[in-house]
Amino acid sequence: MNRTAGSAEQPAVTGTTGGRGLPRFLAVVLALAAFAFSMQFIQGLNSILAPLFLALNLVIVVYPLQRWLVRLRVPAFLAAAVTIVLVLVLIIGFFGLTAWSLAELVLVIPKYSAKIGALYTDALQGLNELGLTPDVLAQQLSGFSVSNLLNTVLSLLSNVSLIATALTTAVMAVFFLGMDSMTLPLRMRLAGRMRPGFTRSLTDFGNGVRRYWIVSTVFGLIVAVLDVIALITIGVPLAFVWGVLAFLTNYIPNIGFVIGLVPPALMAVVSGDWWDALWVVVSYCVLNFVIQSIIQPKFTGESVGVSPFISFLSLLFWYWVLGWLGALLALPATLLVKALLVDADPASRWVNTFIASSPSTGLPAPEPGEGPKRVPGIAGGHRSRTVVDTTFVNEKE
Repeated sequence: MNRTAGSAEQPAVTGTTGGRGLPRFLAVVLALAAFAFSMQFIQGLNSILAPLFLALNLVIVVYPLQRWLVRLRVPAFLAAAVTIVLVLVLIIGFFGLTAWSLAELVLVIPKYSAKIGALYTDALQGLNELGLTPDVLAQQLSGFSVSNLLNTVLSLLSNVSLIATALTTAVMAVFFLGMDSMTLPLRMRLAGRMRPGFTRSLTDFGNGVRRYWIVSTVFGLIVAVLDVIALITIGVPLAFVWGVLAFLTNYIPNIGFVIGLVPPALMAVVSGDWWDALWVVVSYCVLNFVIQSIIQPKFTGESVGVSPFISFLSLLFWYWVLGWLGALLALPATLLVKALLVDADPASRWVNTFIASSPSTGLPAPEPGEGPKRVPGIAGGHRSRTVVDTTFVNEKE
């Protein structure tokens, strides 16, 4: 009798830790430590992982074309070859446009060396008149010269090894991903039978990344064309170079607009006057605000929607982890982490309520065969959320 009573009281003693193993505080600390170690490990391999992830993103974008070709009875290896060639064209175009814009800038900067020096002197005199410690400013800026500015730009071009390594890694990854894509539908169907939630989250990730890159590219082209027209109208040199810069920086969330604005505004001052720079700032602000802040979010939708604060944190974090390519891959990388750690686990989907652009994203989804679930306490009543079947491939290929 005593032994039975003691065994009955045992769960109450162990229940002080919740009956689930480690206490919550210790579990959180260990999880954060493991996450920090993982990020440090990834940071050490950023020169390899960033090009690999870029290649993965581009293959995901082009994959619907491969699936369409297979439906037309095109051999799988030939459809995969078309995907590989198209992705390689995109990669070469990206790096080629970047190299061309930098080369054009290097050729033009020496022509405005006298004007840049005069503007620098005027700026120092203006700061002196404002009483902003001229001695300290002169000491801090004593090393400035046009030649130093040109050398800085040339150093970017001379770092061929870093660019060549990233380009080679991305190209090799494209070949291997292209070969694996031939068996991807079968793999997804087999995995979906055992882990339907996990495969569904990967499918949502693929759809979201694909929509993000396509919408960002289309609206980036629109913004670039309108910016070039505005710059030509104002009379700013290198209008097409600044258009390429505006297109490339459109992929950088939050601060890409500022990065694309500063160089043409400075060129407007050098080649003209301050009024030209003011018109550049006004035109860029109007065009980019209307297109990127009002129109573009309506096309991206909730599949790539994260809150503005999470988007900004993603930019800072992935730039720190993956380097310069991390600025371009910030949102896709965040979507991948979200798919693996949040969307794949039904018990963790509530996190979407705090990080997604739409709070309703975190509502529980109905199980297969059930009607939409009712969640009390939202908007003073009930709110339902239906689930759309997003199986990656549900047809035979």
